[in-house]
Amino acid sequence: MRVLVVEDEDFLAEALRSGLHKEGMAVDIAGDGITALESVAVNEYDVMVLDRDIPGVHGDDVCRQVVAEHPECRILMLTAAGRLADKVDGLSLGSDDYLVKPFDFPELVARLHALRRRAAPAAPPVLHHGDLRLDPARRDAHRGDRPLRLTRKEFAVLELLMRADGAVLSAEQLLEKAWDEHADPFTNAVRITVSTLRRKLGDPPILRTATGVGYYLGATA
Repeated sequence: MRVLVVEDEDFLAEALRSGLHKEGMAVDIAGDGITALESVAVNEYDVMVLDRDIPGVHGDDVCRQVVAEHPECRILMLTAAGRLADKVDGLSLGSDDYLVKPFDFPELVARLHALRRRAAPAAPPVLHHGDLRLDPARRDAHRGDRPLRLTRKEFAVLELLMRADGAVLSAEQLLEKAWDEHADPFTNAVRITVSTLRRKLGDPPILRTATGVGYYLGATA
């Protein structure tokens, strides 16, 4: 999952980045509304965590523009304004969820996963492909009865491939979704991650390479 955190409090923004990274999410930070809109224009985000009271362009206006121009990006408003009227206002702008500061981090993570599922309603909460089973919310993966001990990036890549349901994903697509905006476009991180993931998945082989195109999950031999 790729998330844009729009928050002008540096400490909170970095805390969210660090915590969400540990949950296997790719996270970018925008400290104001202008930067947020620029980031959404050039990157594909699954969810935006949007502080309502931000400089540059107000969070309400950011919300309106993202809803109008990037409806695939879900929006969770994060704000200190906790009155019922504030929540109603935020949801009426088109946000998908509303969380009041201070909040419990596990609740934020659960809401982000719920919004990710809502963005792709056809995908079940627990993903299956052959004898592979992956639970994004619990960060749990098995092949048959064997638990898979995956790094955050391996888990993220496997989730993307399972959601693709056999379609080929290019290295660029995997880099876009599983890494963040600071990733070097010429890095071999995707190839290395796929290689270690393939080894951990074991036999019979299921993670396949479409030469010159990308990677996909095939049927077991």
